[in-house]
Amino acid sequence: MSDRLTAHQLLDLVLDDGSFESWDSPVDRSGLDPTYQQELIAATERAGTDESVLTGRGLMRGRPVAVLVNEFRFLAGSIGREAALRIVAAVRRATAEGIPVLATTASGGTRMQEGTPAFVHMVDISRALMDHRAAGLPYLVYLRHPTTGGVFASWGSLAHITIAEPGALIGFLGPKVYELLEGKPFPPNVQTAENLADRGIIDAVVLPDELPMLIDRALGLLIDAPTPQIRERRTSDVHRVRSAWDSIQITRGPRRAGVREVLRYGSDATVRLQGTEKGERDSAMIVALARLDGQPCVVIGQDRTKQTRAKPMGPAALREARRGMRLANELRLPLVSFIDTPGAELSPEAEEGAIAGEIARCISWMSTMRVPTVSVLLGQGCGGGALALLPADVVIAAENAWLSPLPPEGASAIVHGDLDHAAEMADAQHVGAIDLYQNGTVQHIVPEPVGDPPDAFARAIAAEVSAQVRALTTR
Repeated sequence: MSDRLTAHQLLDLVLDDGSFESWDSPVDRSGLDPTYQQELIAATERAGTDESVLTGRGLMRGRPVAVLVNEFRFLAGSIGREAALRIVAAVRRATAEGIPVLATTASGGTRMQEGTPAFVHMVDISRALMDHRAAGLPYLVYLRHPTTGGVFASWGSLAHITIAEPGALIGFLGPKVYELLEGKPFPPNVQTAENLADRGIIDAVVLPDELPMLIDRALGLLIDAPTPQIRERRTSDVHRVRSAWDSIQITRGPRRAGVREVLRYGSDATVRLQGTEKGERDSAMIVALARLDGQPCVVIGQDRTKQTRAKPMGPAALREARRGMRLANELRLPLVSFIDTPGAELSPEAEEGAIAGEIARCISWMSTMRVPTVSVLLGQGCGGGALALLPADVVIAAENAWLSPLPPEGASAIVHGDLDHAAEMADAQHVGAIDLYQNGTVQHIVPEPVGDPPDAFARAIAAEVSAQVRALTTR
């Protein structure tokens, strides 16, 4: 990390040329211990900044943003009273002006020379940021090497989107402190950006040169207005031409398009998020910010390619989905859920992970969202894992999609004591999209003509979602 960017270099990298306006007032050094004052003077000369944090306002591709930038060269980026007051003042001003906050950290934590009075200011920083989030304003963080201690445990961990630079040391406890306290080295590779991403604690690992593109895409999704629809909707009437069992077989086929294809072919911009932010990650659930056929939204979707008998959708996946629900509410973006699952995990581990409770919580959250919601029955819709993402203002179904309390084979086993009556049970239980439309569970069906290629199907789904979201947001 010898080529660490300075605070000013980061501002130049991310903000439009000449757009930065400092919000920082001169720091008050009066009354400090003379030795500490000399340390601060030396730090200023070394870092080229008057404190460990710079704040201000600038433009990011023309969008006004507030910025908080840590300077590690100033006493290891540590946060004392003056730095904390700067952060709080900047966040409060950003909230008053109604603009996003972009922050980047590089710090050893609270400044030890100032002790507890500096330490407790982390509460003030956290309170200001939560008020900013409560105002529906985006907060994005880029964690740099190193980010530890109180900084990681406050403003470094409160963002809507959290990314980090490759190889960065990120953790609550500094490894040198651990070694001195415990008499042994901290285990290797635990406090790395890559491990935190794998564990679902942060969203991605990104090179500094990639920051402008990612921030531009994220802000475009979070604050830019919708763009016109360009994909064609399928508005023809759907008639029953297949049995429910035939449709089930189609949704189980290897070429069936899923949420990945909808994002690939139907989204004009996508930022993937990952994990619960609490050390859990289940690849069976996709959470993303997306612009589906011109309409910004939060997407939560069951990924059919990541669910197998050996690794079904577990409770952590539903906790990831709830993160998406929370983000949609906070950011005041429409929520779109995609249902495509052969069923939630049934195991002792799932029981101990509160699978039933997570299904209940997802249903309750989906039923009480404060933003427009659209759910899409995309393919398989089996059991409580499917029901968890179903409640919405509008429910769309692909023509061959289905919804049932158990797989038809399971229903056959219960009713008939064998698996031979699965097709019969599928019809008897009215699991198909047309039946669901007729009984009011589904409000719109997207036709699937014979030989429908996956990309065309995905675009048609995105177009219908976009149309329904636009209708909901203009009521």
